Amino acid sequence: MSFEQLGQWMDKRARTKTLRHPQATSLAMLDGAVTAVVAGPVSMLPWEWVCPMLGVDPDDFNHDTRAFSAIAATLMRHNAISETLSTKPETFEPLHARTHDGEVDARPWCMGFYAIMQLRKQDWSQISAPDVVEKGLLLPILFHCTDNAGRPILPPSLRGSGTPEFAKTAWRDIPLMVEAMRQFWMPIRFKPGS
Repeated sequence: MSFEQLGQWMDKRARTKTLRHPQATSLAMLDGAVTAVVAGPVSMLPWEWVCPMLGVDPDDFNHDTRAFSAIAATLMRHNAISETLSTKPETFEPLHARTHDGEVDARPWCMGFYAIMQLRKQDWSQISAPDVVEKGLLLPILFHCTDNAGRPILPPSLRGSGTPEFAKTAWRDIPLMVEAMRQFWMPIRFKPGS
């Protein structure tokens, strides 16, 4: 299954009334989630994040089905992002959605990234706590995120006085922040013997 076919599969799965719905409802959202797994503070077992993002069960890893093909396509995307961030981080580009008039819509990608953060809140707390300097690494991402009630994740004090202008350009800082996060976590995440 190609990444584009995965998007079609996710769309069908999200519309079904009988199967578990995926947390990731678009390729952009899945791309954000995969990026958070790659650039995050800890290695995660594939079933730990793939199952909620795709709405599949751990047993789906064991059978040659469409669900397994979706899992494989997701893990191939993981490998591609990992390879890019490891070898040519300056070429990393998030897969952002576009509005009807062609503008970048960073919200789905950012919500996917945030969904992974929520799976491992404690691990992410070192850069997500309100009083840490490193929270700045998350600002362009969290700026686009909302809670289940649709309220912004960031308090007004962190959203800034230039919010309308920042809203138009914050997405441009995401690739740099992803690489900075990856570098920040690397000494912790990849300790020898851990």
